[in-house]
Amino acid sequence: MVQWYRRANLFWQRILWWLVIGSLLLTLPVMADRYRTEHTSKKVEFVFDYRDLLEISDTKPNPVAFVEQQLQRMKQAGITSLAVYESTLNELKLARRIELYNSHEAGSMTSLTTSQVLPAANENFAYVLLVDANSRTAVKAMIEQTFSRRGVKIRDWSFKNTPGLVLELPLDEAAMKPMTPDPIALQALRNKGFEIVARLGNRINPFSPEELEASLALFKQYGANSILVDGESVPGYSADLKQTKTQLKTTAQLLNKYGMAIAAIELQKIPQKGFATLAKETDYNVIRLHSFTENEASRLMENITTEEQDSRIKGVTDRLVLAVKDRNIRLVFLNARASRNVDRGLFTEPLEPLYKSLEGKEGAIEQVKDMGFTIGKAHAFNRYESSLQKAGIFFAYTGAVLLIALTLSYFVPGLTLLLSALGLAGAGALHVVMPVAAEKLLALGSTSCAAALGIIAAIRYLQRKRLDAPAQGAWWKAAAALFMITAASVLGMLAVAGLLYDITYMLQINQFTGVKVLAYMPVLLAGIYLVFFSEELGFQGILAKVRAILASKISVLWVIAAGAIGVVGMYYLSRTGNEGSVSSIEMVFRNFLENTLGVRPRNKEFLFAHPLLIFGVYLSLRRHMAGLYIMLLGAIGQASAIGSFTHLHTPLWISFVRVLLGLGLGTVIGLILIAVWQLLAGGWKRWAIPLNK
Repeated sequence: MVQWYRRANLFWQRILWWLVIGSLLLTLPVMADRYRTEHTSKKVEFVFDYRDLLEISDTKPNPVAFVEQQLQRMKQAGITSLAVYESTLNELKLARRIELYNSHEAGSMTSLTTSQVLPAANENFAYVLLVDANSRTAVKAMIEQTFSRRGVKIRDWSFKNTPGLVLELPLDEAAMKPMTPDPIALQALRNKGFEIVARLGNRINPFSPEELEASLALFKQYGANSILVDGESVPGYSADLKQTKTQLKTTAQLLNKYGMAIAAIELQKIPQKGFATLAKETDYNVIRLHSFTENEASRLMENITTEEQDSRIKGVTDRLVLAVKDRNIRLVFLNARASRNVDRGLFTEPLEPLYKSLEGKEGAIEQVKDMGFTIGKAHAFNRYESSLQKAGIFFAYTGAVLLIALTLSYFVPGLTLLLSALGLAGAGALHVVMPVAAEKLLALGSTSCAAALGIIAAIRYLQRKRLDAPAQGAWWKAAAALFMITAASVLGMLAVAGLLYDITYMLQINQFTGVKVLAYMPVLLAGIYLVFFSEELGFQGILAKVRAILASKISVLWVIAAGAIGVVGMYYLSRTGNEGSVSSIEMVFRNFLENTLGVRPRNKEFLFAHPLLIFGVYLSLRRHMAGLYIMLLGAIGQASAIGSFTHLHTPLWISFVRVLLGLGLGTVIGLILIAVWQLLAGGWKRWAIPLNK
């Protein structure tokens, strides 16, 4: 039995590389489906927050004229849509349709006629004055419908022959109650040629399908086909989980009935509650949205020089273009607010700088058009699912498991067949019970192993060549080694693209898990292999080496070196993931690369990891075994290259181009590094060694 297993294991080891390559190449139909899906939505919609405009107008001498002027300016700048909320009393006040007073203010009005009844001393009600004659009838009907539905007592009131209403509710509470959208505003905006994006909150309490449907029907009547959820939770979400399930289903049915897509706001620290469930119930009729916030817009109007302001405007342009191109953003949501500027003694607002970031040949809108997009009403991606997709997913699972087994075979070659069998059985079982967990675990394992596999194979080859004569053409062999090692990393790219194929990853509702593990694990795996397994010492030899290392005396130099490695490692960790910080100088360099090359290669790949990998291979070929340890740093670049494909909201072609640019530039810098080394080494032999003699 043992002999049979050894023969079978040896045969399995010989064919395992080919099985891994073949399996993962058969995942290409899955990647093709994703590529086709990414090209089904090419319309980008620039949206401004209409409520922000009303709030800014409240700081102007003539609010109505200001709003009219800015709407015209927005059209000129290329903004095609406005986000309109469910109405509130506050918003109607900002629109100059009503005035609001509490009981104390109403009673203090010195011009009250003697025929009117003063409010009671202990009364705390909301007094609404319908000041706009043109909209009076519609607004009164809106208010009465909303508050009577909530059981609030309403009575008529007037002031100086202007009709109004008394709502038996505290003013602050009444002002927050959501009403149906303002049809007058919707009609006016449509007449000016704007599209409408609906903003809906979860403020109807208790949840009312009738009220939600009334809002959706009105929005649809005025051309809206997407909603942007306002607040921490989607309409229908409740603290009661059973109630939430039913209510979200109802919300989804209404969204489907009126053909409404929902916007997924990117880069949120805390996702909106209930969003993932609502997205699933609407069959992922979801559009990715990038928000440029009020705080960010305010930075355009700080006390800075004109040159600095122009630089920030350019930064906004680059940011919006990058969001569309690199992250499948189709809704660009622009916000602004008026700020009190004490130094200048006035209110400032960033509308004009914001327009400048959009318009002109160098503006965001023209750049987006130049990339093949059109400006218009955004819509969700249409999913492609070819007949080969299921087979491709099966081979992705198989290839990922075998890739992990192949990597482990360099450490425990005698267990290769057993690990493969256990891995396939375990992955299949986990897929049946927890498919998402299976996808993510295999994606993390296969990408980590793939990034280390090429380095390990290269170390093994170079170790076996260590007694040979110095290699001829070491320059070009070192450069070729980078591409051969990256070819092994391509297996990880194929695995993650085949495993995390679902639309939820593309929309970033679901994400690759373990970014920091992927960043460190390949270096660790390659390092362990180099130190303990590359010399093929056997089990006893490895134990002896471990004992020798543990028994070694620690010098001050070792402590300093360990501290330096720790600092570099912590810096590397801080730069990994979305939360990594970037200096202003590096941001300028990034923008330069983006604008020059079209796609920005990753700095740590072409400036650091790839050149060091080439240099390490070169030194190893020249029989400097320290080069093997330098090669370990090359695993950082391989992990980064694979990491580009774990950003599943980034178009595939962007990831491919990014990796290729990193390889090309990294090769050039690596060869330059070798040239500098040769010059220094030649100078040392020519001048320093004779002096020592």
